[in-house]
Amino acid sequence: MASERVTINQIKDMKRAGEKVVVLTAYDYPTAKIIDEAGIPIILVGDSLGMVVLGYDSTIPVTMDDMIHHTKAVARGTKQALVVADMPFMTYHASLGEAMHNAARFIQEAGAQAVKLEGGEFMAETIHKIVSCGIPVMGHLGLTPQSIHQLGGYKLQGKTTAAAERLLKDAIALEQAGAFAVVLEVVPAPLAKLISQKISVPTIGIGAGPYCDGQVQVVSDILGMFTDFVPKHAKQYAKLADTIKSAVSDYAKEVKEGVFPTAQNSSSMDESLLAGLK
Repeated sequence: MASERVTINQIKDMKRAGEKVVVLTAYDYPTAKIIDEAGIPIILVGDSLGMVVLGYDSTIPVTMDDMIHHTKAVARGTKQALVVADMPFMTYHASLGEAMHNAARFIQEAGAQAVKLEGGEFMAETIHKIVSCGIPVMGHLGLTPQSIHQLGGYKLQGKTTAAAERLLKDAIALEQAGAFAVVLEVVPAPLAKLISQKISVPTIGIGAGPYCDGQVQVVSDILGMFTDFVPKHAKQYAKLADTIKSAVSDYAKEVKEGVFPTAQNSSSMDESLLAGLK
């Protein structure tokens, strides 16, 4: 594989070529390094770290400092993937100046190559301004976790004709504003298919069915690391929580029984050097 990072133009070309775009989250250096080496083209430093890393019950408490800290770690662990950083709750709403300043921090300070923000047509001007400054933006529609209180919970979006029409208009507005891709979260599969057909930039689904141009999942979900709950849209490809518990139990047992550490796990020296200490 080439050593250069994946670009937004390559991501757009994947849609034109009918190639699915694979996206995974990462929040730390070792996980990002493994995902990058596996050839995943986009790594999202999601504000989902609020739940799966920091133990919050939503994404809302996540701060810019939290996101900058974790994005830096992910950027250091990657060489090829396009690193996209989530802009946290209320860091791009108050003013265009604040939105551009915070987006710039992710590029200049944290080492990301793009940012992601939630919202439809009402965010189009903000997206346009950020893109005009040279910062790529990924949009996010449907179930937008930062608006969970307004949405009334983690519910399917776009179920009615009016709601579906609104989401379609939002997607078109985001494309026109310059977004290079649009995440569709917990949207009916037929609607996600229609939106994918109507806009020229890739749609990235999560709980939005198989017709999107790509898929994104939380790495902790697909690896079976986060055990509080498993979202309906996720598939566990491993159960690392069980593996880790077993390994930790084995370690504790060996320490208690004096089996670990062995000479192989210890450093040695010429014991005669200690003679004068007795």
